[in-house]
Amino acid sequence: MTDDVAVQARRREIATEHVLFKLIEYVEARHPGLLDHIEGSIDHLGDPARDDTKDDEAVREIARRMIAGARREGAG
Repeated sequence: MTDDVAVQARRREIATEHVLFKLIEYVEARHPGLLDHIEGSIDHLGDPARDDTKDDEAVREIARRMIAGARREGAG
């Protein structure tokens, strides 16, 4: 991955996380239970990689941290 590609990927990730958190915050405020629903689905989450970088549990842990962060921010 070139430096430009890595930088763009990082920027997309930051922007995506921001938009996602704001969306979750908005929906959870109007329809409580969204975070619980997402949290209940984490066991089905996996890493689609087909090489030595595949790590389903690492992907699940990132999702858990995102949910915990959303709860801390007052979304749940």
